[in-house]
Amino acid sequence: MSLLAGKVAVITGAGRGIGRVIAEDLALHGAKVVINYHASAAAAEEAVASIREKGGEATAVQANVANFEEAQALIKTTLDTYEHIDILVNNAGTTRDTLLMTMNEEQWDTVLDTNLKSVFNCCKAAVRPMVRRKQGGRIINISSVVGLVGQAGQANYAASKAGIIGFTKSLAKEVGSRQITVNAVAPGFFSTALTEVLSAENKEKSKEFIPLGRWGELPEVAYLVTFLASDKAAYITGQVINVDGGIVM
Repeated sequence: MSLLAGKVAVITGAGRGIGRVIAEDLALHGAKVVINYHASAAAAEEAVASIREKGGEATAVQANVANFEEAQALIKTTLDTYEHIDILVNNAGTTRDTLLMTMNEEQWDTVLDTNLKSVFNCCKAAVRPMVRRKQGGRIINISSVVGLVGQAGQANYAASKAGIIGFTKSLAKEVGSRQITVNAVAPGFFSTALTEVLSAENKEKSKEFIPLGRWGELPEVAYLVTFLASDKAAYITGQVINVDGGIVM
């Protein structure tokens, strides 16, 4: 039997990047996946097609999860389609990098709403149906090593990712008695849309600070998420697991 057979998973911001690879790996292991996207409809449908071609089950649902009502609608659509939700992966994220002295309110609010408020919005909508079903659940929040160590020019991003860590630990304590686990994954350097802005020189220089001497491959995050989403991780909750090549040791 597949690792996640019969499970229903929602992955936010899953049209591309880490979210898409997570969705594909969850589907590969038997989960029915809901690929959430905000604006990248073509990319989301491409991800759905890729999963279906490999024999998996997937559907794309548009929602700006930074908006409370739209996040609620995303979970409702999932319940209407599949009747239950077992796995929630909060992956939606963005950046607006600049030094604090030049950062404006919009740059702060956009990052905090997209990265952190979306986690509240989606968990708020998903936890109650998980509790009512009485079969546990898995919530995996994608944070970042920047939330642990900070980064110049990313006060907004670091605050949002650090907030996810505190949120994860608090919610894990609230829902643990219902056998719902809540964990955070903190990636280091990976090739995504958020790191495309870095110059080739800076990308190469960053490897000097990584004990393994390389950037990560996206499946290396997905494999961990799939494990945390499975019954094999039933006794792991409230944890922050770095996938960073040792950069935050």
